[in-house]
Amino acid sequence: MDITRRTILTAGAATAAVAIFPRPHVARAALPLAQPKLPFAEADLAPVISARAVGLHYGKHHKAYFDKLNTLAAGTRYADMELAEIVTEAARSKAAADVKIFNNAAQAWNHVAYWDQFVPGGPNRPTGKPAAAVNETFGDYDGFIKRAVDVSDTVFGTGWVWLTRDDDNRLALVGYEDGNNPVAVGRPAYLGVDIWEHAYYLDYENRKAEHIRAVLDRLVNWRVVEERMKA
Repeated sequence: MDITRRTILTAGAATAAVAIFPRPHVARAALPLAQPKLPFAEADLAPVISARAVGLHYGKHHKAYFDKLNTLAAGTRYADMELAEIVTEAARSKAAADVKIFNNAAQAWNHVAYWDQFVPGGPNRPTGKPAAAVNETFGDYDGFIKRAVDVSDTVFGTGWVWLTRDDDNRLALVGYEDGNNPVAVGRPAYLGVDIWEHAYYLDYENRKAEHIRAVLDRLVNWRVVEERMKA
């Protein structure tokens, strides 16, 4: 399934998006939107993702999306919306100003979901119904990782690989370019792998596939993913 900007622009999914947003670390709605604190120490993801990489990714890139969004959305119809609503509403518009707001809101959203899925202490493999669903769709967890790597190669340039559902409501790994995400097209976002170069280049240089494998093999807290799947 190819998710493009055109697909996003034709979607209407505000209600669904608000329901599936990983809300625990979002303290308020309406501008100025505050970047949530990391739910772990910067060094907690090492050696898969180094403290330096986390610090730059969170403290520079993620922060910049929130800062830019607050500037762009001030005085607009988005000023009283919560983050997920900004994503879905801006995705419907082709206006240049709205596209800029979408890009920054989506990336702010994406990264909140990204950091939350790494909260230490949970199982690094799915159990119960999520495990059955992963095994049914991908064969086993190794097949799930392999599929994520393969899907990442369908994304030209920057983007994300998200565990979501397809048009038939089946579990699927889908590649999205730039900051696009499942929420903007009314689909759930269970797990996301950031494949922008700032997510992995410090630690892995050009070895993107190695980064994806390490993240999925060692970092994901599947208790968080399971809660998203229940929402």
